[in-house]
Amino acid sequence: MKKRQPNIILFLSDDLGYNDLSCYAPERHHTPHMDRLAEEGLRFTDFHSNGAVCSPTRAALLTGRYPQRCGVEHVLPGIKPGGGKARAGERATLSPSDFNLGRAFAQAGYATAFFGKYHTGYLPDQSPLKMGFAEFRGICGGMDHHSRYNRWGALNWWVGQTPQQEDGYATDLITDHGLRFITEHRDEPFLLYLADWCVHFPWQGPHDPADFRDGVDNDRTPGKWGSQYPRRHRQAYREMVEAQDRNLGRIADTLDALGLREDTLLIFCSDNGGHHEVTDNAPLRGHKGDMFEGGHRVPAFCRWPGRIPAGRVSQDAAMTMDLLPTLLSISGIAPPKGGDFDGIDLSAHLFRGTPLPERPLFWRGGSEKAAARQGRWKYVRQGGREWLFDLAEDLGESTDLLAGYPERAARLRQALAHWEQDVDTSYQLSRSGT
Repeated sequence: MKKRQPNIILFLSDDLGYNDLSCYAPERHHTPHMDRLAEEGLRFTDFHSNGAVCSPTRAALLTGRYPQRCGVEHVLPGIKPGGGKARAGERATLSPSDFNLGRAFAQAGYATAFFGKYHTGYLPDQSPLKMGFAEFRGICGGMDHHSRYNRWGALNWWVGQTPQQEDGYATDLITDHGLRFITEHRDEPFLLYLADWCVHFPWQGPHDPADFRDGVDNDRTPGKWGSQYPRRHRQAYREMVEAQDRNLGRIADTLDALGLREDTLLIFCSDNGGHHEVTDNAPLRGHKGDMFEGGHRVPAFCRWPGRIPAGRVSQDAAMTMDLLPTLLSISGIAPPKGGDFDGIDLSAHLFRGTPLPERPLFWRGGSEKAAARQGRWKYVRQGGREWLFDLAEDLGESTDLLAGYPERAARLRQALAHWEQDVDTSYQLSRSGT
C-alpha cells in the first residue's frame, strides 16, 4: 500500500520575540503547550526570519526565495475605509503567477487552506485563493483582535473574496477554522497555513475591550497600540502569548483525537523579532525592524512524531525561505522546472541531524538597513553606520570588531553588494517578463 503523504501545518506567529516562549526563557511567559511540542521534536536556536518586519518574511515562506526577488522588502500599506491605501506610494506585492507554497501542494492533490494574516498582496485581487489555497479566511495587514476593524477604521476580515464580520478573539477564530479544516480533511493529505495575528499590536488580551471601530482613524502613536498602553500593555501581551500557546495545544489535541499525530508535520516560527515596547529579546541586541539579531532571530520548532527525533536542539543556522524546499522534499513534490530556490532542504537535518552547510545569509530593509553573515561573522549596515560582530563569542552584538578585522568586513560587504545586485536584477527581469 502506498504510504500516505504527510499532512503539513505551518503556524506563523506575528512579532513573537526570541525569548517569548518558556522553552527559550523560562522566566518570561508560561507556554506549556509550545514547550511540549518543541520537546517532542526539534527546536532551533539559530533560526531567522527573512525580514525584520512581516511582509518580506511571508513572501520568503511562500516562495522559498529571498523576498527581494519578489520585490517585497517593506511592509505593505494598510487600507482605509473605501479601499484607499493608508500610505502614499506603490510597493511591490507577491504575484499570483509566482511559484508558491499553495499552488505547489494543490497541484500535488493536497487539500489546502490559509487562515490568518496575508500581507504580501492586496485583497481580493491577490488573494491566497489565486495562489492555490482552496479556502481563505483572514486579514490583509492588521486589525483589532476583537472588532475586525483596522486602525484606519476599515473592516478587515475576509471570508474568501469578501469582507465579512465573524465573532471571536482573533487567535481563537483563526484556530477554530484550522481545527474545522483538519477535521474535514482528516482522510486526505492537507496543507494548513495558520498565519496568526497574535501577538501583534494592538495589545489586547482575550478579555480586553475592542479599540478600533468602523470609520474611526487610530493611525497614530500610541493610539494604534491600543487602550491597554501604556499601563497594562505588557500584561495584555503576556495574555496574548498564552492564548496562542493554548491554541497550539488545541491543535495538538485535535491531531491526537483524530489519529493524525504521526501523519502530521507541525512547524512553528515567528515572522520577525519582538516589538521593543512589549518584549525583551536579550541576550540579543535590537528588536523588530533592526538588522541586529533581535530583529530576525526567532523561536522555531518542528514536530513530527516517529520521523523527527524528540528532544533535539539545533544550533545550525536556518531561515524562513528554507521551509518551502523542505516541505516539497518531505512530501515528494517536484520543484518547478527552471525554478531556483534560495532556501535549502532541511529534511536531512530534521530527520538525521545532518549538519547544515555554512552558507552566506543576507537581510535588507531598504538602502539604509542590511546585513550579511558567513558562519560566526556578521556585518551590519544600519543608520549610516557599519559593524562587524563575532556571533560565536558575542551573540549580543555588543563589541564592534570592524577596526580589528577590516579585510573580513570588506569580504562580507562585497558579498552583500553582489547579493544585492543579483536579487535586484532578478526582480527586474521577472517583472519585465524576460
